Amino acid sequence: MSLLNTLNDDMKTAMKAKDKETLTVIRMLKASLQNEKIKIGRDLNDEEELTILAREMKQRRDSLTEFEKAGREDLVEKVKSEITIVEQYLPEQLTLEEIHSIVAQAIEKTGASSVKEFGKVMGVVMPQVKGKADGNQVNAVVKERLDK
Repeated sequence: MSLLNTLNDDMKTAMKAKDKETLTVIRMLKASLQNEKIKIGRDLNDEEELTILAREMKQRRDSLTEFEKAGREDLVEKVKSEITIVEQYLPEQLTLEEIHSIVAQAIEKTGASSVKEFGKVMGVVMPQVKGKADGNQVNAVVKERLDK
């Protein structure tokens, strides 16, 4: 079942339950997917859908950080609940240990030994963790490993 079908089913469920918040988030996700589908002119494959979901999650995490800095608790709670809803459609997230393992393998594979080779390592790591880990977290792990 495609993500779009899943979103449609969940949208119907949210409508019946009168869950406005979930309905709003699902509509935003669905709109993003449909806009991308129109933009590229064909149905999206699983990887493209995952990329769009990851982008939506990143936007919400960035918003959360900004709202926390600004002390906007009313918006912080709203964004946290949106993140919870979006997480339901993403694959299970990697643990920190799993990220460290993937980064270690990438460093070994690329032969990177300094922070100057950060981009090389990230180029190997990111396709493996796409949608399964927060990019900022991966970034921090790679920097930490290359600083040693």
